[in-house]
Amino acid sequence: MIVAFLFGLVVGSFLNVCIYRLPRLESVVWPASRCTTCGRALSWYENVPVLSWAVLRGRCRTCKAPVSVVYPVIELTTGLLFGAAYYWYGPTPLGLVRTLFGCAMVVLFVIDLRHRILPNVITVPGTFIGLALSVFLPPGWISSVIGVAVGGGVLFGIAETYYRVRHLEGLGMGDVKMLAMIGAFLGWQLALVTLVLASLGGALVGVWLMATRRGGMQAALPFGTFLAVAAAIAAVAGESLVAWYLSYYR
Repeated sequence: MIVAFLFGLVVGSFLNVCIYRLPRLESVVWPASRCTTCGRALSWYENVPVLSWAVLRGRCRTCKAPVSVVYPVIELTTGLLFGAAYYWYGPTPLGLVRTLFGCAMVVLFVIDLRHRILPNVITVPGTFIGLALSVFLPPGWISSVIGVAVGGGVLFGIAETYYRVRHLEGLGMGDVKMLAMIGAFLGWQLALVTLVLASLGGALVGVWLMATRRGGMQAALPFGTFLAVAAAIAAVAGESLVAWYLSYYR
């Protein structure tokens, strides 16, 4: 678990690069990491996850520009994700796949929260990867195919209906593609669990925004951010939630 956690910190550093560069349509492999303010390439010892940020007190060594605390938070989150996946699944192929899925959710969570976009470069290939892996691993290819159809189809239907009734865009196609990807990795049942949890979370935040007068009925919420959190919950506890819900009908 410790080794998995430490490796996750390193991967989290790469996820930070993805989060910063993908919305800007920049390569995530070249050039090397550099200060986003002065442009100086970072030395290896400035790229040590979490530790470098703490030693430099959250500032660039050259221009002293502040470096967001989000960077170490993402590294720690990814480290915990790797450690938890190893604890939950052990050194298994499914554990590796769920960890990869979790990394995608971390990136989509932050990008949608910041920019209100969900990059196709993650969601579209992610859907096909999830479908391909489901041939060999849970949830199985049938559930995965249905998950793509149900996940993407339900959200597309909601978005299209809202647009035709209100003549406003309520959901973007990025959300549709993201839920299709979630369905490919988790299957149709957990895709529905994800949608229910994300909708509940979005509704609660919306009510809170209106109650505190920080937003109204037209306030735009990053639904992909809610989908990412809901998918993480569904991946771990979704089957238990489904069993608990169905128990009321037995």
